[in-house]
Amino acid sequence: MTAPRLLAIDVGTQSARAIVFDIDGRQIDQVQIPFDPPYHAPEAGWAEQDPECFWQAVVQACQQLWQQGRVTAGEVAGLALTTQRATVICVDDAGVVLRPAIVWPDQRRCSRPPPLGPWWSTAFALAGASDLIHHLQAQAEANWLAQHQPELWKRTRRFLLLSGWLHHRMLGRYVDATAAQVGYLPFDYRRQRWAGQRDFKWQALAIRRQQLPDLIAPGQPMGGLTAAAAAALGLSAGLPVIAAAADKACEVLGCGALAADVAQLSFGTSATINTTQRRYVEVQPRLPAYPAALAGAWNTEIQIYRGFWMVSWFAREFAHVEQQIARQRGVPVEAIFDDLLQSVPAGSQGLTLQPYWTPAIRDPGPEAKGAIIGFGDVHTRAHLYRALIEGLVYGLRAGKEQIERRLGHPLRTVRVSGGGARSDAVMQITADILGQPVERPQVSETSALGAAITLAVGLGLHADTEAAVQAMTRVGQVFRPDPDHQLRYDRLYREVYRPLYGRLRPLYRRIRAITGYPPD
Repeated sequence: MTAPRLLAIDVGTQSARAIVFDIDGRQIDQVQIPFDPPYHAPEAGWAEQDPECFWQAVVQACQQLWQQGRVTAGEVAGLALTTQRATVICVDDAGVVLRPAIVWPDQRRCSRPPPLGPWWSTAFALAGASDLIHHLQAQAEANWLAQHQPELWKRTRRFLLLSGWLHHRMLGRYVDATAAQVGYLPFDYRRQRWAGQRDFKWQALAIRRQQLPDLIAPGQPMGGLTAAAAAALGLSAGLPVIAAAADKACEVLGCGALAADVAQLSFGTSATINTTQRRYVEVQPRLPAYPAALAGAWNTEIQIYRGFWMVSWFAREFAHVEQQIARQRGVPVEAIFDDLLQSVPAGSQGLTLQPYWTPAIRDPGPEAKGAIIGFGDVHTRAHLYRALIEGLVYGLRAGKEQIERRLGHPLRTVRVSGGGARSDAVMQITADILGQPVERPQVSETSALGAAITLAVGLGLHADTEAAVQAMTRVGQVFRPDPDHQLRYDRLYREVYRPLYGRLRPLYRRIRAITGYPPD
């Protein structure tokens, strides 16, 4: 009898992947379908995509899997889906998409949000949270739609995350995973359910409860594939679909980061540092901990919004030569960038980058901007690239220290995944800056593996999530800090990087006041 195969569908920012694992976490085969482009910008700061692009990429990835012949559709025991977070889709009564999806990097803002009323306004003012609530209301896609496309918003029968829309395409039901709810939604993160009737979010956001899907916890069954979805994907009608989680949460699980003292770094389009906690704890005041892919647990996340998107930015703006070389060799341009990293000494000869290309809600703050200081006549594009990587890791080290202070104990183990983690040079820089060993999982597709772990648990192939993690995750290579580099980085981090934001913050505020960017 053929051993069961686990199909994980991973729909990220840049591409969709269909990946098959066995119950020991070994990757059997995969297909990746890129989005070209990942999104469109009909106006400055917007990010939109035709939702059908996502579905067709999933269909194409699955069909190519079966054509490759390493695994057959009949061997697949079930399916789990993980997707990019905070991408939203509007559909009407018939389930027809009303407009392009608003993709998570979108920066449009609502200027006339729903009124909170005097009671809530006074309460937030007394708590010192007015700015945070203002930010929530301004950033919420639903509020923008209600203000700028009111007729379309009235016709919006369902307001779904990308994960909820894709689950509907698969199951014919409006259901989504509890651990996928990351966005400007009326969600109670502490209780991991839609907010109660008296929660302020129903007044702060233009969303109605009936617009939202039912929620299902990680590892629980969501239903079976409809006949239409099964035919499109080349699978059997009724194939079990198990609830997983958003891509970052699945990535944490796929790295085996379940213990409270294990940190997981994600070197993806956005860069994050996460831990898994069995109790609800906010490492940034009044900013929620997100649901983990482990049912009943939370991820304490700190994010650098643009993260390793900055590598793409560098490639686009400064690396035309390397792109040409990469095309000639038939390799990703990031492989050529490793030569740039190796050609520059640790610390980039003083060139220091602050990676706030897109501001955050807090820490550092909505007025923050990126900065590069320390230029001299010795500096080249290679120095700039290494400073970029170093700046990102400095920012994640600051996040790690903040989490440690809030939890009250050190994070003794660090595991790193995501596209940037494929580079040995980047991994070594990470170990040197953090001053401790960093581990790279044996399987690079950790988000998909996390989805496969929840699938295995939901199908009863492992007793529980802990047992599945033990069976399906393994550490690959370990990178240990170079003592000389560690010492240099520690001084640059403490004496240059850490004071930098405080020194520049008044200037950032003046820039914002003069230019109106970033908007308040």
